[in-house]
Amino acid sequence: MAPFNIAETEPARVCVGIATRGRPDQLAAMLDNLAGQTLPPQAIIVCCSGPEDVGAVAARGDVTVVYEQPGLARQRNGILRALPEGTDFVVFFDDDFYPDSRWIETVSRAFRTEPDLACITGHVLADGILGPGLTREAALACIAAHDPAADDWVIEGYSPYGCNMAFRCETIAGLRFDERLVLYGWLEDRDFGTRVAQRGGRLIKLGTATGVHLGVKGGRVSGRKLGYSQVMNPVYMHRKSTMTTAQLIRQIARNVASNLVKSARPEPYVDRRGRLVGNLIAALDLLRLRLTPERAASL
Repeated sequence: MAPFNIAETEPARVCVGIATRGRPDQLAAMLDNLAGQTLPPQAIIVCCSGPEDVGAVAARGDVTVVYEQPGLARQRNGILRALPEGTDFVVFFDDDFYPDSRWIETVSRAFRTEPDLACITGHVLADGILGPGLTREAALACIAAHDPAADDWVIEGYSPYGCNMAFRCETIAGLRFDERLVLYGWLEDRDFGTRVAQRGGRLIKLGTATGVHLGVKGGRVSGRKLGYSQVMNPVYMHRKSTMTTAQLIRQIARNVASNLVKSARPEPYVDRRGRLVGNLIAALDLLRLRLTPERAASL
């Protein structure tokens, strides 16, 4: 990308949005780490369901807390509604994502250098969601040991990953996350990104915007609920044209096969059997011609 000196122009107006539930200590630790960004955000908006979700964070002067009913899509929409007027770029971080200190500056530079960019997803160096989870210390050590310049690459057409994604506000004007994709969401980021792309927006993954996702297990939904969404949500997205047939088959086959194979000896941190039951309930609903992604909330 072309050289860019953030000091040579007016700083970008960036807002960070964090949807959280039931993890006030984790949220506070993440915000403490976020304070080290070389380009501080103009605003930080935390969306939760009640005061117990944020604890002492509610008293911080650098954070705006807004409230919505539980649900990742619903809470992210609450953040979009609360964006300060004139915001250039909105960044969504999970409450357990630790970005490199130059993440916001790097992404802002890319947006300003390439005006056709609509969405940028960062490069996750390590993802605790794939295992038992990572500690804060492990995340910081991983970031410190990595040289972002070693990953000076771009992947075009990359579907956004919700733990660290950013959007140019003018390209998502009027768009909202689909609130029928309830609870943890499951592919709500991909659905939103596809609709941005359908508007003609350019989506990329940026190798120099690095960070670590802790994958904290507390506060996540039950295996049965998630398993239902693993099958129902891709079919729903296919129906609304935000997922191709090939993607649909690949997505469902991979998740169901993984749950089936690992149910005999499940990982201690994953409810494989619950997920498999949820997969089967969704399949039965589809056989009955019920396209009901929101049913996951009641299982």
